[in-house]
Amino acid sequence: MSLSAKFCDGVARRDMLRIGAAGLFGVPLSLPAMLAGPCSAAESAGEPAAKPKTDVSVILLFLKGGLSTIDTFDLKPNAPAEFRGEFNPIDTNVPGMRIGEHLPRVAQQMDKFSLIRSFAHRNSDHGPADHYMLTGYHPVAGFNPNLHPNNQRPAHGSIIGHKLGPRGSVPPYVCLPRMHASAGPAYLGSSAAPFVVEADPNDPNFVVPDLAPPFEVEASRLNSRRDLLSRIDKYQRGTEIQANRTAGAVNTFQRKAFELMTSSATKAAFDIHQEPDKLRDEYGRHSLGQSCLMARRLVEAGVRCVMIDHTNWDTHYGNFSSLKNDLLPLLDAGMSTLFRDLSDRGLLGKTMVVVTGEFGRTPRINKDAGRDHWGPSLTVMLGGGGIRGGLVVGKSDARAEKPDGPSHGPEDLAATIYHLLGVNPKEEFYTPEGRPVPIVNGGKVITDLL
Repeated sequence: MSLSAKFCDGVARRDMLRIGAAGLFGVPLSLPAMLAGPCSAAESAGEPAAKPKTDVSVILLFLKGGLSTIDTFDLKPNAPAEFRGEFNPIDTNVPGMRIGEHLPRVAQQMDKFSLIRSFAHRNSDHGPADHYMLTGYHPVAGFNPNLHPNNQRPAHGSIIGHKLGPRGSVPPYVCLPRMHASAGPAYLGSSAAPFVVEADPNDPNFVVPDLAPPFEVEASRLNSRRDLLSRIDKYQRGTEIQANRTAGAVNTFQRKAFELMTSSATKAAFDIHQEPDKLRDEYGRHSLGQSCLMARRLVEAGVRCVMIDHTNWDTHYGNFSSLKNDLLPLLDAGMSTLFRDLSDRGLLGKTMVVVTGEFGRTPRINKDAGRDHWGPSLTVMLGGGGIRGGLVVGKSDARAEKPDGPSHGPEDLAATIYHLLGVNPKEEFYTPEGRPVPIVNGGKVITDLL
């Protein structure tokens, strides 16, 4: 699977941040170097991680490009043909709730998650809309995702990791199989950046490239290199005239990198080959399915936030054939098995799953049998972690052009996530310029879901 893809704007959305402990062995960009990068004002003041008020983790399945929710979770069978499209609704295991016919397995898990059909926001452009959904903050005018790869605002996962810290030796925030350009820490600094898998879990030879040293470097040599670093540090301390706080921080981050690389718990969490073949087949032998399985393994091991970045849902052309033949079978297998597997293992109550793209698709079908970008109306799916299942919150109008009644937006989604994780949404961070920025930009918790 290619770890890059071009959208309709022609921009190759490559991963902007790669963190790798392998850098200690010669790769230019190392985990300690990244972790020891510029700190935010809050970090430089020595702000400790908050004591978690809940034990909830988050899996964010981001369908990059924009899922057509009018063809999946909010069908309009009574609308004119140029709006309703080719697909029909089917019953689910929740009486009275119907979804698209090409998600039959998801339909049997509807009691485990709910739909926000009154979701909307004001941006229909890739990049800015991504940023809005993944941070809860609409970017200011002139935002360019290529010039602001780590966002104007921190991603949800970075805030979660920064505020709550790690559980044990596993990283608090993981992105797979790549890092989305809007998934970074912004002014929180590189210590709040995600650990990026940078590999496809569906690859038969899947390994996390930067988790372990090269195979030819034996453990004894790794320890020897750690001893060498220690001796060099002692020499520097004995010859340098003044202490350097940054150097001390680097030492701390080097230690953390070694701990990550040598942690048996972390290695086990990323070893997807331990899973039974039958379960892997149920998730689906494709990137989306195996990423969902990996996400379950990671939250089970203690990771607080996992973001899955899946592409390409930008269906301007042949929307219905692309969904039916290429995209929805992947989502049906991965999403349905994830909810069922979490439930079977007793993890659903403490694992929130959010499934969304950056926007919906135009209600009116275009001349190429496709649907274009549409921020004014979409459906967001979420369940677990304190979210009630089997509910529909709000509704869209007869053609899914806009919400019919009160609406919810990215700010409200952010407030709901942080509320369920026990993070105070009114707390403020400080930018390097000393400007206070609230964690949530005025959003309100969607109480109907709780």
